[in-house]
Amino acid sequence: MSEPLPSSTPYRVAALQMVSTPDRERNLDAAGQLIAEAAAGGAKLVLLPEYFCFMGFKDTDKLTVREPYGDGPIQRFLADAARRHGVWVLGGTLPLLAPEASRVLNTTLVFSPEGEEAARYDKIHLFNFEKGSESFDEARTIRPGDTVRTFDAPFGRVGLSVCYDLRFPELYRRMGDCALIVVPSAFTYTTGRAHWEMLLRARAVENQCYVLAAAQGGTHENGRRTWGHSMLVDPWGEIVAVRDEGAGVVAGDIDLARIAEVRQSLPAWRHRVLA
Repeated sequence: MSEPLPSSTPYRVAALQMVSTPDRERNLDAAGQLIAEAAAGGAKLVLLPEYFCFMGFKDTDKLTVREPYGDGPIQRFLADAARRHGVWVLGGTLPLLAPEASRVLNTTLVFSPEGEEAARYDKIHLFNFEKGSESFDEARTIRPGDTVRTFDAPFGRVGLSVCYDLRFPELYRRMGDCALIVVPSAFTYTTGRAHWEMLLRARAVENQCYVLAAAQGGTHENGRRTWGHSMLVDPWGEIVAVRDEGAGVVAGDIDLARIAEVRQSLPAWRHRVLA
């Protein structure tokens, strides 16, 4: 593992916003173009959104593209993209086989610049929302994970979370001292407009670290509308970069000096009392 960068050396990261479709190959092609664009712009770590590879017409459609852990076209795509561009690729989420035939694991896989798997996180908190004509219950087709996961990037620890996890601050405390927290998401337009930005900024302020959120953002072929607003938030809660809707790259720098500055002026991280 590489040594941490000097605090004066920024580390470029990018959130890739998509409007994914029910066509896996089309989604992988779009993701590949965005990864290439981000890498060409200097990003060394790229984050794809939740469900980047597939958004079907109904919840059970994801069962048709699920893969066994360790092999499959989606996993090969992620490893190959990381190796080809020499960047860290955080694969949003993809559906992996679960013990029961009727559900999948909604999984983030992390690949190093050498194309080797570096971490795996299975989404713990499953979204459930009922309002008017909107109805979502991920537990019907997704098996929850049960383990907090982080990995070590060249600039420090990175905490892994997915979408609805964002509403549970205790998850992030259990990650320990992170330089970056990532949140691949597919927030609905309704919940995103109400809470997305405030939750991302709150997690950054609470943990005094950067938060990188890659979202689905637009009206999908299945009729669903997602909020978008992929962004990078700094440890003071300031938005470094953001994209409202549509596919594209949102990039900015992780600056360890900025983290140190915030923690020195307001040492809340050191003042924690309750575990």
